[in-house]
Order: sequence, then structure tokens, then C-alpha cells
Amino acid sequence: MEKTTDAFPSTMNSSENQETVCIFGTGDFGRSLALKMLQCDYSIVFGSRNPHKSSLLPSGAEVFSYSEAAQKSDIVIIAVHREHYDFLKELTEVLKGKILVDISNNLKINQYPESNAEYLAQLVPGAHIVKAFNTISAWALQSGALDASRQVFVCGNDSKAKQRVMDMVRTLGLTPLDQGSLMAAKEIENYPLHLFPMWKFPFYLSAILCIFFFFYSVIRDIIYPYVNGKKDSTFRLAISIPNRIFPIAALTLLALVYLPGVIAAILQLYRGTKYRRFPDWLDHWMLCRKQLGLVALGFAFLHVLYTLVIPIRYYVRWTLKNRTITQATAKTEDPFSTSTAWLYDSYIALGILGFFLFVLLGITSLPSVSNTVNWREFRFVQSKLGYMTLILCTAHTMVYGGKRFLSPSSLRWYLPSAYVIALIIPCTVLVIKFILILPCIDKILTQIRQGWERNSKPTSNGQYLKQSSIHLDSQL
Repeated sequence: MEKTTDAFPSTMNSSENQETVCIFGTGDFGRSLALKMLQCDYSIVFGSRNPHKSSLLPSGAEVFSYSEAAQKSDIVIIAVHREHYDFLKELTEVLKGKILVDISNNLKINQYPESNAEYLAQLVPGAHIVKAFNTISAWALQSGALDASRQVFVCGNDSKAKQRVMDMVRTLGLTPLDQGSLMAAKEIENYPLHLFPMWKFPFYLSAILCIFFFFYSVIRDIIYPYVNGKKDSTFRLAISIPNRIFPIAALTLLALVYLPGVIAAILQLYRGTKYRRFPDWLDHWMLCRKQLGLVALGFAFLHVLYTLVIPIRYYVRWTLKNRTITQATAKTEDPFSTSTAWLYDSYIALGILGFFLFVLLGITSLPSVSNTVNWREFRFVQSKLGYMTLILCTAHTMVYGGKRFLSPSSLRWYLPSAYVIALIIPCTVLVIKFILILPCIDKILTQIRQGWERNSKPTSNGQYLKQSSIHLDSQL
């Protein structure tokens, strides 16, 4: 429960409109925060163990000993590391009744049993502890580059002390987010230590796909020709093999964006209810769909760029020149094949259309765009057009294979072409999705998602789906 106290007195200096704030610590963050506060018409006093040796302080700030500085303000910002908190025990009486703002972070997640803010509350029991500013960097405060980091998480047990700090945050041009009591401090302290938590699965999966298809292509396109004909094809490592890996990774990842929705629908049909949790792995997979889609879009861009440079490759120009000379010497020419022309044009057209929709999906996933459309419009783009993108990209790959799919000449050591393997997951997703949209099945699935249950018995407490798992429409 949050406690409330009487209003805190505002400590002013000689100028009535300037509120004085005390900062313990003269490090990078303390100086940067002081500079920002001075620009916003605050009066700053620093508390330092060596006040006469402190340097590089912002112009206009004063520096005193810890005890002297604390007496000049009722808001004290603790800008020192946790391992140096012991000096605060000697200031218990001076800090009694004051607001202590803990801005510290740790070197690793859950480094200590309790949060730094809770530890500070134990050291100075008479003060009102508020956690804030730990998600803002010193560089951002100095440079003013706060577009991507304006949010400041704030928590504390005293509502009025917390409100006072939140007002200060707003004055600095930042956005405070109330996270509740001081129990939330540990989660707030862990937040800056996470490194792309929702991107780890897409990156690891992409790396596995690229490594697998790289070695697979090396065996087929480099090792096989050398073993059978002593032909050196290592030059393919620069353009040909990457341009084979990137589209395969893009198509596979795009299919994996929609596969969890299909699996979730099958689970709901099997269980006959939506009021049961999905497995943790499936729930996490569904939460990562946007990141999977954006990584897939990145691979698609690389495929387009690599394809555009094919005509200027030495190997391609050498091949065309030799073929032209051979035909001129033999006075022969290749007959024009309408079917081949249709095949190549269809392959290119499907690729262009698929890439266009791919880019459209990526654009609509941006917050600045998705916030301008309603849920139905967003779902139409991400689900309906998403499956259309998957169909076009799958068809693009199938037309590229053409008649070579079942040709024995395309096998090397009984290994099919890489694009044949790449079609397994997309085709599986599309076939299952086609079955799910059949009227007889879609009707039952719709009823389940609207709350109907096959068994009338109520589910036990805690068996409801997470909000992230209820919406099965895939999003990038």
C-alpha cells in the first residue's frame, strides 16, 4: 500500500521561482542531470566527500559536503553506486523526512537479493525513497537526444513524494510512468540491462537457418563440382551462395510468422475452448512475430540488392560473351521459347509483387503507422495481406524451380536444391491454413474464439489465456 504524508515544503534559494535540488555524487550522470535541471531553472547543490577537489561541474552549481548539501534541499538525488551507500548511515538524521531519489543501476540482472532502492530504504528508514531516472543515459541528457528515451519509470511507497518527483520529470521535458510501489524497483533496475529481449529468438533462429543453408549450398555448389570434376567454384561464396541463402531465410522466417497462429488455432480446436493457456514456448513465439517478420524483410532486401548486381558480375558477363562468340562462330542461335519467357516473367513478377507486399507489412508494423489505423484495418493488412505475401513469395520460389523440381539431374549426392527444402514450411503453413478456413472448420473456430466451449464445465482458476495469445491474427 502506498503511504501519504503532508505536503513537502519547497526549498528555495534567493530567487523565489527556483527550487533547489541536491545531488549526491559528481560523476557523469550527476553532472549531466544537474546541467539539464539548471537549463530548466532549478538551483543545484552537489554533495561530495571532497567538495574542494570537485571539478567539471556545470556553471551555476555549488558543491558542499554531504551534510551541508542535504540541508539545503528536501529532494536529494543519490547519484552514487550502491557499494558506496554506507556513508548515508551517518546522515540518517539529516535525511529524515526528505525525498531520496535513487537513480542507480547494477552491472547484471538480479545482482542483489533486493533492489538498490529497497536497500536504500533500509539504510535511511526515515526518508521517502523514490526510484527514477535510471532508464535515462547521461549522454542523452547532455546531447538532448531524448526522442527514443523520454520515458522515465518512477516508483515509491509515498504517493506525494512520488508525485513530486514526477512533476520534476515533466519539468525536464520527460515523460514519467508511475510503476507503483517500491516493490517495482527491481524490475525497473533490470530494464536497462536487457539486450533486445524480443529479438534474441529471431536472431538465433536466423543464424541457425543461414549457417545450415550455407553449408548445405557449399556441399552442393562447391564441394560436389570439385570432387566430381576438379572444378573450382569457390568464387560463388561471394554472391551466388549468399543470394541463395537470403531469399530462403526470408521465406522461411515469413512462414514462421504465421505458423504459431496456425498451431494456436489447432490447439483451440482440439481443446474446444480458448480459456486455457498456450504453452510458454508458443506464447513467446507469438510475441516475437513482429521481430521475425522484420528480420525476414531485411533478408528480402538483401536478396533484392544481390539480384540487382548479378548482371555486372564477371562470371555472368564472361558466360554471356562466350555464348555469343560460340553462337556467332557456329552461326546458330537459340530459338525463342514463349513458355520459357512466360516462366521467367512470371517468376520476376511474383517476386516484385511479393516484395511490395512484404515492404507494406513492414511499414504498417511501425508504431507511427499502426497508431493511425484501427484494429480491423491493422488485422486486415497483417493477416489477409500477410498470407497473400506468403502465397506470392512461395509461388515465386516454385516458379523459379520450374521443371527442375522433380528432375534427377538437379540432385547432387541425392541432395535436392536448397529452395526445395525452403518450401517445406511455407507450403505446410498454407495447406493447414486452407483447411482451417474451410466453412465447416472455420465456423467452429469462430465460435470458440467468441467464448463457446465444447465442455460446459467452467475452467479452473488461472487457466485463462494471456492477452498476447488471444489474438491469433498474425502480425509483423
